[in-house]
Amino acid sequence: MGKPEINLPNNLGQAPIEQTLGERRSLTSIIIAKFFQNKLAVFGLILLVIIVGSALLAPWIAPHNPDFQNLRNRLAAPSAEFLLGTDHLGRDIFSRLLFGGRVSLFVGFVAMVGAVTIGTTVGAVAGYFGGLVDAFLMRLVDVIISFPNIFLLITLVAVLEPSIDKLIMVFAFLSWTGTARLVRGEFLTLKKREFVLAARTIGMSNTRIIFGQILPSAFGPVIVAATLAVGGFILAESALSFLGLGVQPPTSTWGNMLTYSQSVTIFRTAWWYPTFPGLMILLTVLSFNFVGDGLRDALDPRVIEK
Repeated sequence: MGKPEINLPNNLGQAPIEQTLGERRSLTSIIIAKFFQNKLAVFGLILLVIIVGSALLAPWIAPHNPDFQNLRNRLAAPSAEFLLGTDHLGRDIFSRLLFGGRVSLFVGFVAMVGAVTIGTTVGAVAGYFGGLVDAFLMRLVDVIISFPNIFLLITLVAVLEPSIDKLIMVFAFLSWTGTARLVRGEFLTLKKREFVLAARTIGMSNTRIIFGQILPSAFGPVIVAATLAVGGFILAESALSFLGLGVQPPTSTWGNMLTYSQSVTIFRTAWWYPTFPGLMILLTVLSFNFVGDGLRDALDPRVIEK
């Protein structure tokens, strides 16, 4: 007597996978829809695309060499030849804004990547392992936060001598603590969930659980923090460059373009000189903040459930 045949459906096991993929697509579409419902976030995104695109295309858009000096055109008013006027050395402000944006945005983005990487790693390890590891890492965070940020920033930059790479390292070193606390809080909650217990049961390594299972679920707040951090780093770079401790001339940034326009006389007679670099800083930081607020609302689970 032979064994009875059991006919299994050909699509066994496919339905759950397809259902999971469908749920992910649905969740992504909900997040995108929620983001685009926020008019300020959309406005900020459009501005960012224009600003970043203009900076990337600066060599092709800029009408003049940003470092070319012509003292006969000192503090020339905006005109057809010089769209936004010239500075105290006769350099075209529009061209310098485009090339300066490349440096300011580069510093902001790279410093953000460094700070988020350090903060995410520290926060993930502290939140997952807890105990003495958590206590040690969080006390380290408390020590760094206890220092007056601006004074420590100025001191480190002055000691290390100003340059783009050192500026980025100092920003990343001093600014990862907020991300670490945020990620730690998420891990303390998520490590008790069923999918983490299941991963431990099947013998998955701690590294795979941290970076492959928990971190993707905790990455929403990190994205929001990273977006807001870029604007903060651009503002910090501009402040240090304004004080002469940031990126050094002849390399132009929005901050050091303001350094030589501190005179009240220049502000009265050549209003365009300080106005346009300051306006670019304002618009860029506002755009990042608008996008960050939109992402925060779109990624909020309470909003998504609605």
